[in-house]
Amino acid sequence: MLTDKAVKKFFLDQHGCAKNQVDGEILVTRLLNKGLEQTFDAQDADLIIVNSCGFIQSAKEESLNSLMEARQEYPHAKIILAGCLAERYAELFKTELPEADAVFGNGDLSQIDSTVDSLFAGERPVVKPAQKGVCCGNRSLLLNYKGSAYVKITEGCNNCCSFCAIPIIRGQLRSRKISEIVGEIKELLKRGVKEFNLIGQDLAAFGCGKDDFVFDANESGEVSSEKSKLLCLLEKIAELKGDFWIRLLYIHPDHFNTDILALLKKDKRFLPYFDIPFQSGDDAIIRAMNRKGTFESYASLVEKIRMELGECSIRTTFLTGFPGESDSQAERTLEFMQKIQPDWSGCFAYSREDDTPAASLKGQVPKKKALAREKKLQDLQEKITQERLVNRIGKNYPVLIEEIVQAGEDASEDEGLAIGRSWFQAPEVDGNFVVRYDAQNKDAVKAVVPGAIVNARAIAVSGVDIDSELVL
Repeated sequence: MLTDKAVKKFFLDQHGCAKNQVDGEILVTRLLNKGLEQTFDAQDADLIIVNSCGFIQSAKEESLNSLMEARQEYPHAKIILAGCLAERYAELFKTELPEADAVFGNGDLSQIDSTVDSLFAGERPVVKPAQKGVCCGNRSLLLNYKGSAYVKITEGCNNCCSFCAIPIIRGQLRSRKISEIVGEIKELLKRGVKEFNLIGQDLAAFGCGKDDFVFDANESGEVSSEKSKLLCLLEKIAELKGDFWIRLLYIHPDHFNTDILALLKKDKRFLPYFDIPFQSGDDAIIRAMNRKGTFESYASLVEKIRMELGECSIRTTFLTGFPGESDSQAERTLEFMQKIQPDWSGCFAYSREDDTPAASLKGQVPKKKALAREKKLQDLQEKITQERLVNRIGKNYPVLIEEIVQAGEDASEDEGLAIGRSWFQAPEVDGNFVVRYDAQNKDAVKAVVPGAIVNARAIAVSGVDIDSELVL
């Protein structure tokens, strides 16, 4: 327990991916339950938590810069470096990062309670709990816009791609029980959440960890070797009543669960949106990345998804400048992008990560060349995205409203303006819907509120966004 009678205020400086965001939400909830008060102004904080990212060099630098700036600007505050960067370099930071008053890894988030106690007792705790289980539980604060939430179903990864530090940071694959995940979705439904984004390092691997047993004892008779565990989970979610969206994020292409496609075709609450990180289109580079696919097998997977589901949205990721990548191999990835026509993609230059197999490979590509290849992919993706969005003009789409930009409270303003997303747009990474409506129409004003799903007709494209009109 805190010894100071005054209520301590804390500020969360959040970095990294959706999985790290869930960790941040859990940290916030535990500190609130502990009796601390959250502030959204770092100047007022007694405690600042930098929930860091440690995935690639640029993300590590951003997290460390945030910590250094906080140390300089808020000398009165205690600062904890938490998250993936803290997990990965805890031993180094014991001596090499005096700017942090505490270092807290992400293996067991429940230990934040005792870490904060030690910190305010005058100690400098460096805590790196063992990676065990999946950190989850009640989250009193969601960092998404209203109506949307991330739900973590796995932790860690067994794929061991040669460029990736995730197994080093997050450990080996572990999965939650299906009943736990469904229970969390039920509780979030009661809170008005309408979009559930299922996340993990690789959803395809759900239930495949060494110690995973995702069923409760009374469900043992339902286990079928003919079904993927991911399908078993989705079938249980499908039993829930109500209107909501389920989005699947991050499915490794080498073992994509094709048996889920029939369920997605049948139950439209499961969005036909897939984030499949292909990384490269060249067979030799794919093998060097410790992956099993090929240009043809990956292209065939995309074709199969589109044939089974019809209209769907494909997001992917490409890594440029992998060690040994030649100009012709980089062009092969461009050909692959042209072949599969992804709706969205992220393109990143290779980052040489400590202790990964690729870090010691010969033929490291100069950064300038890797960035030039990244730019080519980005330019092509921009063209493809534009074409695919233009094809949506004139059609009606469900839109989850995130924020009201212009409410028309002034009687002279007739147009209301809201920002939201449709099923083919994941939070944070894809474009948005701009929804225009009559601010003098009481029914429209009542319908267009944050967290609500409305019907809108696409009328124009602006960059990666769609301009639309409300349809009542």
